[in-house]
Parts: sequence; C-alpha cells; structure tokens
Amino acid sequence: MNKTYITTAIPYVNGAPHIGHAMDYCLADVYARYRRLSGDEVKFQAGVDEHGNKIFQKANDLGIPVEEYVADNAKKFMEFIEKLDASYTDFIRTTDVDHGRRCQEIWRRLSDHIYKAKYEGWYCSGCERFITQKEYDENNGICPDHQKPYEKLVEENYYLRISDFKDKIRAAIETDEMLILPDFRKKEILKLLEESPDVSISRSTEQLTWGVPVPGDDTQVMYVWIDALSNYITILGYPDEDINEWWPAAAQFVGKDILRFHAIIWPAMLIGLGLPLPKVLLSHGFILANGQKMSKSIGNVVDPIEVLEKHGLDAFRYYFLKHADTFADSDFTWEKFENAYNNELANDLGNLVQRLATLAKKNGIVLTETPEFHFDAKYIELMNAFEFSKTFEYVWGKVQDINKRIDEEKPWSLAKNGETEKLQECMQSLIFDLLNVNYMLSPFIPQTTERIFEIFENPIAPPEAPLFPKD
Repeated sequence: MNKTYITTAIPYVNGAPHIGHAMDYCLADVYARYRRLSGDEVKFQAGVDEHGNKIFQKANDLGIPVEEYVADNAKKFMEFIEKLDASYTDFIRTTDVDHGRRCQEIWRRLSDHIYKAKYEGWYCSGCERFITQKEYDENNGICPDHQKPYEKLVEENYYLRISDFKDKIRAAIETDEMLILPDFRKKEILKLLEESPDVSISRSTEQLTWGVPVPGDDTQVMYVWIDALSNYITILGYPDEDINEWWPAAAQFVGKDILRFHAIIWPAMLIGLGLPLPKVLLSHGFILANGQKMSKSIGNVVDPIEVLEKHGLDAFRYYFLKHADTFADSDFTWEKFENAYNNELANDLGNLVQRLATLAKKNGIVLTETPEFHFDAKYIELMNAFEFSKTFEYVWGKVQDINKRIDEEKPWSLAKNGETEKLQECMQSLIFDLLNVNYMLSPFIPQTTERIFEIFENPIAPPEAPLFPKD
C-alpha cells in the first residue's frame, strides 16, 4: 500500500471562511478520495495560522483575549471543513505547543542561512510581507489585493538567505522534480525566483509579540514564514520524528495568490533542512462574482455557507468542482448555480436514478451478479494530471450517455412485449453502467453517490423523494 500525503494552505483566522478556502479543501478532498479508492493510505492535513499582528489587533478590537479569539475561529474553520465533507485526517493550529517548539528547532537547523540586518522599506500589513521598490512602483504604492497603501518601515530583523538556494530551486522547477501546476505558473515562478530577495523571517517584539519566540533572541518573534509554512512537516512530527514515511507530500493545494511563497520560500527552507521537495504544488484560481474579484468594499462577496444551505453540500461541490476550472479563475453567479442544479444535477443524474430504479422496481429486476467497479484509462489519466474539472466533465458525459441509452433501448417496450430475459439483461447492463459511473463520481459528490449505491442494493428501492428536489 502506497502512502499519500496531501496538504492545504492554512488560512489566517482573522476572518470567516470564504470560497477560496472551500476550493482548497474540496480539491484536496477529491484527490484524497481518489487515492484511497486507488488503494493508498492517505494523510490529509488542514489547519489554521493563528499568529501575527492582524489577528492580535482584531482580538484587541473585539475586546477579547487573543487566545480565546483564535480558539473560537479555529473551531469555525474546523466546522466549515466538516460541512464540506472534506476527509482530512490531521488538523494543526500554529498555537499548538509542539508546533512552536518544533519551529524553534527548525530555525536552529536553518541558522547557517539566517542573518540579522536592518530593513528600511515598504511593507503590506494585509499580505504580511515586505515589498520591493520595483513592486511598489509597479503598483503605484498601493497593494492590489488589499487596496491599501504600503507602509514605510525601519527595523532590524532576521533574514533567510534565499540566494543560498536559488540554483537548486530553479533546477527542481525546470525538471519538474517539484511540479508546479498549472504549467504557465511555472514560468511566472521562475521569473519571480530570479528577482527574489532574501526574506524577512522575524519581527521586533516592539512591532509584534503574538508569535513564536526566536530561539536565543527575546527581542524578536518568528514572522509568518517559518512559523506557518513549517506546519506541513511539524504536523508529521518533524524534527522529533522520522517523516520519510509520508514526506515528500504527493500534492500541496494552494491559491494562486500564495503560490510564490510555497514555490520559493518553502523549497528554500526544505533544502536548508536537507528534506526533499513536494512532488506537486497545485495552485487554483480565484472564484469571481459576476466577473469581478470578490471584495468586501465592492459588496460582492459570496458567502459559502449561503451557497451550501441553498441546495445542500453536493450541489455546492458539483458547481465548484465541475464549473470552476481547477486552475483558472472562474465565475459564480446565482443564475449559473441554479442552472447547474436544475438542468444538470436534477435532470441528468437525479432523473436518471429515479427512472432506472422505478423501472427496476416495477418489473421486479434483481441484480444477479455483483457489479465490479473500475476507473477507466481516461479517468486515471485526467485524475493523475490533477485535471479535476475536466475529469468531472468527462464522467458527466457518461451520465448523459446512459440517459441516451435508455431512450434508445426502451426497456419499457421489452417489458410490455414480455421479453423478460432481454429486459433483465438490458436493465442490469444499464444499472451496472450507472453504478460504475457513480463510483467515478464518488470523489466529487460523495454523499449523493453513497445514496445511489444504497438505492440499487437488492432489493432495488426507488427514492421516495427526488435526489435533487427543485424549488
């Protein structure tokens, strides 16, 4: 049995879960379920990043202890992941005592590549990162993601010497030792790597106190990178335990806005620690609202909980896994969501299940063999390439094909003419095809597929209510 380790980015807990987080969890969950069905043992990480000024400030603004604030928000994220039915196995909070202690040891092991220097330049509090003068000029002094002016900072910090690792990172990307998906992002990262400066990895306690203390220097706390990025291996027990059983990760799922950190800073840390790089870094695009980036200031933010509650979990997963391109920005509108639910889920799949099960029950069809399920070559090819939206589209074509076969083979006519053997053969073939398609759909819409398997157990029992009731 192969062991497969899958990770998701850990979000800041200074806000509610959003659609971007849902994409991380859903995409990773599809791959986790696929690997399990392929016979692998899967470890699936999720978690939250609980340190930093934004979180500390938000707790202060709310007038509650920061420990209470992060605990409440960590619970919200865990509940959100469970609402998505994401089959994670391990959850990490960066305030965990073991995580903090392990980060300090990671810092010590990277010490040959760390130095202290004074910084004077631009900083984005929203991104929690320092900005080069070139980037400042290109963006006219305003962060494009947060629409806030960059701040001028002067302070002494520790730096990770990225220049020590550039050649090895470049070689790993160019040879696909660390495969970056989609492919066009690889070129972007290689360009960013050329220009990448050394990275600030600490903040003065005058500026930040809510974080992991830098070992041997009580005037500094760790700044986001070594603290947050290390979670992928501290959750495995590193450096206290041998992690070779699970590391390197088979796939790490991140949004495109944080790919640069995972493709440059994270590999630098791993190379410095003498650890192999992740096999795949998959970056997904943004979900747009009516063609625009979601923004609180614009007022077009789509609440994922509202979408979940509209037609249930699998309608949510169906839309965002099939209609949202795995790699590109994709658009959400309520109209598109309703069309997908009514015209595809309800009509194509829901009606197919109802139709076949009712015909089987009415004509006393009993499955005389045990169906065997398999993934066909095309499905495996697409899934192994992480082309999840294309895989979903491919399988949905099979759903539509079965609907066409029913119309062409007319099992009701065979029943009317008393052709019992032909009817049994026809119906069993149709049901077996549906169940195999159902098997291929199970990583995507697991609750629905489980219900469909139950419907076609002997004796076949048509659902009393539609799988996807229309308004």
